[in-house]
Amino acid sequence: MEKIKQNSYVLFYFNHSKKWLVKLSKKESLHTHIGVIKHADAIGKEYGARLTTNKDKYVYLLKPTIYDYIMKIQHGTQIVYPKDIGYIIARAGIANGQKILEIGTGSGSLTSFVASVVKPRGHVYTFDVDDNFMKIAEKNIKKAGVSKYVTQQNLDLKTAKTLPVENIDAALIDLGDPWTVIPIVRKMLKGSGAVFAICPTMNQLEKLTMALTENEFTDIECTEHILRTIDAREGKTRHSFQGIGHTTYLCYARKAYFGSPNLKKTHASE
Repeated sequence: MEKIKQNSYVLFYFNHSKKWLVKLSKKESLHTHIGVIKHADAIGKEYGARLTTNKDKYVYLLKPTIYDYIMKIQHGTQIVYPKDIGYIIARAGIANGQKILEIGTGSGSLTSFVASVVKPRGHVYTFDVDDNFMKIAEKNIKKAGVSKYVTQQNLDLKTAKTLPVENIDAALIDLGDPWTVIPIVRKMLKGSGAVFAICPTMNQLEKLTMALTENEFTDIECTEHILRTIDAREGKTRHSFQGIGHTTYLCYARKAYFGSPNLKKTHASE
């Protein structure tokens, strides 16, 4: 049995919409609408146990998953949600031991999740140009416990003169103009390597797919993922009034070789 210790992270779970992710300190208490939860009362208990607040409400002591960390991270920018991350990982075949390139760290939600998949033998190399966002992302990545598998760098790959990393298995792009980095991403990717871009609008998808074709990518696929939860209760199961609808569009493609004379020199360098 795994016991909860001082400085452990715990998810105090009351219901689906009321849950709190905290780092335990024996002198601290969490004040909520369902009562006061003393951290010291959780220390020494087993994950899965429950506590009673001073208002006679139960909270369960759950061990946080990477999903919990992502849904509770500090937002500096719009995060990439697990419903989209799951598809990205599955479609791109991201796995332990791979080298992953990320352009646009944002709040670090995608970074953290992908690092949790490629560890312990793989690594995520993530780039951004905003120091404030990078500091927020660094905290979130550390909180998720995957800092060891992530390298952050302040670098604009749109203007980079050299390749900061090579032989990448997959590239993840979260920029307003993802088509601008496709040529350099191609140089960093392995043959048949995957690229995934996160696009808020369909106009971005159009420009991106044109750039992917021009730079000899194939298996291009654009998707949108809607998550609808169900309130399952005896005699009155129905669709939930809450849920995550549209968040973004995703564009996937794989590096190929069309034999175009325009990219002939690039092929030789790759």
